[in-house]
Amino acid sequence: MNKLLFVAVAGFALLLITACSANTENSNKAIDQQEAGSEFATSQSPQIIKGPNITLVAKKGTQKLSSGVTVPVWTFNGSAPGPEIRVKKGEKVRVTLKNELPSPVSIHWHGYPVPNKMDGVPGVTQDAVAPGKNFTYSFVADKAGTYWYHSHQDSVNQVDRGLYGAFVVEEPEEKYDRDYTLMLDEWVTDKRQINRQIASMTQGNSQKENKDSGGMNHMPGMNRNDSDHDRDRMDMGNIDMSGNMMKNNMSMYDLYTINGKSGHSVKPLDVKKGDNVRLRFINAGYLPHDIHIHGHSIRVIATDGQPINNPQAVKNQVIPVAPGERYDVSFIADNPGKWYIEDQGTTKAADGMKTVIDYAGSKTTTDRPNPDSSLPAINFDQYGANAKPTFTLNQKYDVNYTMDLNAGMDNNGMIYTINGKTFPNFDPIKVRRGDRVKVKLVNRDPMNNHPMHLHGHFFQVLSKNGKPVTGSPIYKDTLNVKPGETDEVAFLADNPGNWLFHCHDLHHASAGMVTEVNYTDDHSNDVTDPSNDNKSD
Repeated sequence: MNKLLFVAVAGFALLLITACSANTENSNKAIDQQEAGSEFATSQSPQIIKGPNITLVAKKGTQKLSSGVTVPVWTFNGSAPGPEIRVKKGEKVRVTLKNELPSPVSIHWHGYPVPNKMDGVPGVTQDAVAPGKNFTYSFVADKAGTYWYHSHQDSVNQVDRGLYGAFVVEEPEEKYDRDYTLMLDEWVTDKRQINRQIASMTQGNSQKENKDSGGMNHMPGMNRNDSDHDRDRMDMGNIDMSGNMMKNNMSMYDLYTINGKSGHSVKPLDVKKGDNVRLRFINAGYLPHDIHIHGHSIRVIATDGQPINNPQAVKNQVIPVAPGERYDVSFIADNPGKWYIEDQGTTKAADGMKTVIDYAGSKTTTDRPNPDSSLPAINFDQYGANAKPTFTLNQKYDVNYTMDLNAGMDNNGMIYTINGKTFPNFDPIKVRRGDRVKVKLVNRDPMNNHPMHLHGHFFQVLSKNGKPVTGSPIYKDTLNVKPGETDEVAFLADNPGNWLFHCHDLHHASAGMVTEVNYTDDHSNDVTDPSNDNKSD
């Protein structure tokens, strides 16, 4: 069982930033070969595929992110993001993953409460799909809303290179004139760093190497030696000469995108006056983004796919979208012109995360980007109208668990901890079917946000810093816990199996910030072979 737990982190491999000169030379050759031999040079926006029967092919490509910036990508069906999958509520979904990449791949249905064996976590719920192999995910789409999918094998790297896409379950009764999905992400464009990343993603992936190592290469899909692993972990943050922790260095992400495009390359959102418009924001990156929609009164109608009760209209307030989160927005197109949607970030990279609401017939606009303006964020603890919640703050719970989130150092460098421990040395949240579970999330890390994501369940947000939620009941699967904050959440243990609960800044997860929810009365998920995470079922 310890061996299974050890590999269960399922591909949270670390992003390589340093490497020896020999590896760099080899990786330069690898990236040049990829650019020269790509099967598909992507230029279009992700296509929309209607379900319920879908095929996703994981393969290499190159993508033009903006004028003068083209990078190698790993794609689903030739684009990064991959196709937007749309199915109708109630449909039985079948998605066949075909892996044409040189490394194992899986698909995790982020936010969707699929059966445990369909959750796409190598080492826990399935074996990763090996190069040249297939795997079919099947589940009933009985929860409408905005979700997304991404590889969970070596995910800090594979998601970074583009292996993700939107997953939308449509509610037949909901009708909008325009319905747009905007996937937010950040990219590394420095060729040397990309070289190292791709080299780390493609080296040592044979089944023989996994077998020879006993499957214990730190995390599934890594297949690197200890010295490489140690160097990677040192790169997760910066340490000054006195040994004090400094903020995790994310400056390597130098280009921000919407749907895989940046700046003027982002496709405008066409509307007509009077249209009822829905926007679905999905943060597929590792940085938070404050989204400002210019020129309109908006209503945030859902968070993480779950509806908000009677949301009020707001204007000139930003929507804080943390890694892994989703927010759905509606507005009436009642203000003709050309109006910006942008990240309220002040870095040069943030300038690329913007697009335009473009009214039919509008030739000019007086609107201008204002990313450095000081706008308040919507307070979702007091947003929407009160309604009968599933849980209350002070009711009796079957399981109470406190999760202290922190950062520190060990002999290998920077670590991110839950209750002072790093994966796989964690204390799981042990539950039984039907348990009511309350979790207190305490961020003791003075420098970093920790967007905590629970697989397989929705949780209700009960309180922030001791103050109960007073607006609409808020149900989510990913919650950003800021430095010094304490949040309490509750969920019903209604989906048996073993499920990850981890930080969705995947750099933090790969450096230890992972635990599990374990159902003690169910063992049907113990089906994977921990000694070989690279074969397909």
